[in-house]
Amino acid sequence: MQTHHVYLANTSGLKVGITRRENLPTRWLDQGATQAVVIMNTSSRRAAGLIEHALKTHVSDRTSWQRMLKGPGEPIDLLEARDDLLSRIQEETTAVQEELGIQAVQPVFDGDVHEFDYPVSTYPEKVKSHNLDKVPSLEGTLMGIKAQYLILDTAVINLRKYTAYQMSLSWRD
Repeated sequence: MQTHHVYLANTSGLKVGITRRENLPTRWLDQGATQAVVIMNTSSRRAAGLIEHALKTHVSDRTSWQRMLKGPGEPIDLLEARDDLLSRIQEETTAVQEELGIQAVQPVFDGDVHEFDYPVSTYPEKVKSHNLDKVPSLEGTLMGIKAQYLILDTAVINLRKYTAYQMSLSWRD
């Protein structure tokens, strides 16, 4: 029963997501968002999930990580997208308010659009993922960091996947 936000983000295109207040903006950065805006405040995870479910019929809730790692993508007018999507789910929003109370879901029309840049000098043309379980070492020149990924000139690696692993890192001048 904690406050959650429903948001729109531009990761590999427009997507909808939900998160707790204390997870922002970290959640957006973990997903590789270049833009994000909160579009609704909810009183609980359940209320946020019901709104996200309604929005998923109009916009994805997934990030295409390969496309996200190929570049920053085209900017999206998130405020226009918010207005369009909230009008499309007005019936569902009203139903959630009737079930859980008027304060359970409140659209946000005055939220700021947040923009993010990542330290990437060169994006890969073709994304090749490296799996340390299959090949326990990886060499290459670090080209950048986006979301949970290190982008090397030889491959990309999702560091979150290897959270419990012990690794060593070395570099040459």
